[in-house]
Amino acid sequence: MSPVILRRVQKTLLVIGLIVTVLSACIVVAAYRNDAAIDANKGTVMADIVSADRLHAVAYFQTPDGQIVSPRLGLLYPTELGTGQRISVEYDTTNPDLARPAGRDWTLSIIPAASVAVIGWIVVVALMLLIAEGNRRWVRWSQRRAAAADEGPRPEPGPADERETVDA
Repeated sequence: MSPVILRRVQKTLLVIGLIVTVLSACIVVAAYRNDAAIDANKGTVMADIVSADRLHAVAYFQTPDGQIVSPRLGLLYPTELGTGQRISVEYDTTNPDLARPAGRDWTLSIIPAASVAVIGWIVVVALMLLIAEGNRRWVRWSQRRAAAADEGPRPEPGPADERETVDA
């Protein structure tokens, strides 16, 4: 691989690492903004968890004006919720689709986002090292092969080389 191509590959990997890092930061900022919206127009009610898994929880709750709400994308921060639970939910009164279990906030998004960024950089660095080492070995192999070709083929000893010389 030529040095130019190697540099381009390495720069591309760095850009990918930066994109993953920026996206991780965006996750934390988005969680903060969602929580700020909830805190600005907070309503608190009891909700029934209809279904829950590690990443998603469906809940139904009734607002004070009598409207039954189930947030389209589920509750924010759904970890450790189980089907059939009855929990206190904080929601944005101007947008009831924005809801979270009471007492949870954006700080819960920091560890997952940081984990994604760190794992992304580990992968990027590992790929960069593998590519650099592979390129180094390929260059050394090419140089040895070129040096062997420059020497030319060595003639094998034949019957003419084994003749006795006659003294005159």
